[in-house]
Amino acid sequence: MAARAGLGYITPPKPSDNNTTCILNKGDTGALESQRYYLARKTVLEMLRDRGCVVDDSEVDRTLSEFRSVFGEKPDVDQLRICVPFLSRPSKKILVIFCGPLEINKAKATGIILNILNKESLHRIILVLENKINHFARTVFEECQVKMEMFPITELFANITKHVAAPKIEILSTMEKEQLLKKYELADKQLPYMLESDAIARYYGLEKKQVVKVTYNSKNTGLLVTYRCVI
Repeated sequence: MAARAGLGYITPPKPSDNNTTCILNKGDTGALESQRYYLARKTVLEMLRDRGCVVDDSEVDRTLSEFRSVFGEKPDVDQLRICVPFLSRPSKKILVIFCGPLEINKAKATGIILNILNKESLHRIILVLENKINHFARTVFEECQVKMEMFPITELFANITKHVAAPKIEILSTMEKEQLLKKYELADKQLPYMLESDAIARYYGLEKKQVVKVTYNSKNTGLLVTYRCVI
């Protein structure tokens, strides 16, 4: 069977101006700005937990009204920062920075990097973007000693792994990958593949040559297990 990209299920569409408004409104009478940050920050916290980071349940389960009581109707993006360690490697952390509504140019990108303390303890830095980022700013981030990931804030208004058609994803360890390839006498390039740019791969922060176990369980497919190698 030929290898196919993606996971074979329908990924929720990226929010347009119209459906973003639908996601955000839902009868809420408070400031739209705080609702945007609330939804994005909640998804980021869920993403960090799914990557194996230590995330307090009270942070994830915080309601919109509780969020507003802590951060206000117009949150200061610096107060929204998140820095959490991995459960298995407490000395390594992921830092999440909300970049605010202004376009990111070289000067702003340089300022973001200079204001990050203890870079040696960071495994990744995630930037939540609200505006454009120019070429010079991207170059600054690419030269950072810590790997940077960028997510437009609109992609974080909903958690794609909670989509009705989303399968269960399990990331294989190096040993589990070797055992799988040995069992079926395969090279990793012979496995069905998933692009590193795939929305699910980005959510979990997957890198090239990592392998995931994908389990579908629905009325249409029944119980189906497959594996994907990130390329």
